[in-house]
Amino acid sequence: MLLRSWSEGDQGALEELTRLVYDDLHRLARRYMAQERPGHTLQATALVHEAYVRLLESSHPSLHDRAHFFAVCARMMRRILVDWARSRQTSKRRASLPEVALEAATLTHRSSDLIAVDDALTALAAIDPRKSQVVELRFFGGLSWKESAEVLKVSEDTVQRDWKFAKSWLRKELSGEMPAQ
Repeated sequence: MLLRSWSEGDQGALEELTRLVYDDLHRLARRYMAQERPGHTLQATALVHEAYVRLLESSHPSLHDRAHFFAVCARMMRRILVDWARSRQTSKRRASLPEVALEAATLTHRSSDLIAVDDALTALAAIDPRKSQVVELRFFGGLSWKESAEVLKVSEDTVQRDWKFAKSWLRKELSGEMPAQ
């Protein structure tokens, strides 16, 4: 009900919704920040607040359910961290970045690793958007197989197949085994 009200332009609905899901959003942000380097200038609370500001500035996306809301929030948090990392890496070129293993990049989120993963996900999205979305929902959003399937309107088996393919593709892309797209 709150999602529908906010989609129709009721900012108060977003505020009430945020109060209801704040702890879940904060837990998601803590998960992101736990994977960042020690001493990172962003804190989990700041990440949640920045995502909230971006939600306020958005054009009231049509959110279908709780899982879709968390998928959108997870994507926003990922974008915030990637934007932060890119702003600190402006003098570096992609060619000068070291080869990165998918596991290392997704577990450490060092700035260059996060940028490499984001670039790889963007390349995957150009080839197969749904597989890229599966990674966002599962890894970045922490959604279950079932929740991911609901957001994407496919079966859980399809999400699992897409996840397996996407992990393999990203591993190859990040290790430099594939030619540049």
